Amino acid sequence: SRQYCCRKLDWSSRKISWSLPRKMFKKFEEKESVTGVAQLKSSAQRGIRAKLLAEYGHCEEYLNQIVPKKEAMKIVKCHDHVEIIAIGNELLFFRQRDGPFMPTLRLLHKYPILLSHQQVDKGAIRFVLSGANIMCPGLTSPGGKMSPAGKDTVVAIMAEGKEHALAVGILKMSTEDITSINKGVGVENVHYLNDGLWHFKTVK
Repeated sequence: SRQYCCRKLDWSSRKISWSLPRKMFKKFEEKESVTGVAQLKSSAQRGIRAKLLAEYGHCEEYLNQIVPKKEAMKIVKCHDHVEIIAIGNELLFFRQRDGPFMPTLRLLHKYPILLSHQQVDKGAIRFVLSGANIMCPGLTSPGGKMSPAGKDTVVAIMAEGKEHALAVGILKMSTEDITSINKGVGVENVHYLNDGLWHFKTVK
């Protein structure tokens, strides 16, 4: 059963300016990319929960399930200033430097409501799964479908005929501009099925 509600959300006003290295997890390997794992102090955990509530306040009820207050939180430090938040053995959110926390695909599959959904047509699926950025025509074609959202919004990349998200990305322009300009990169592909983070299933 799906673990999210069906509220209509306004993503058009959600805008966060930040940047990521391209293809952050394309060559990510646990043994080489992880530099350390540490349990966070309670004060640091409270700070992270506060940031998660600020970014995902539209589904606060589910954040209490995802990051229970009594559960110890770990931070997985990786190359390129990437940090992954874990509870128990489960990887939950990642970010670079002081950027926003983004859900891993495994978490997003459990809680699809976390992100705005942007759907590509069938022809774009193989490109998304190879790590390619999403071009505007893949979103505006008959098989594509967009939810209104502003530039720099973190989004779930869905696909025509598929139930679960293929990738997590960042809008390089607003969905309104994607429709009107209809050329160039619409979404930067940050984390996708079968990349290094997808294969990094648990943390010890």
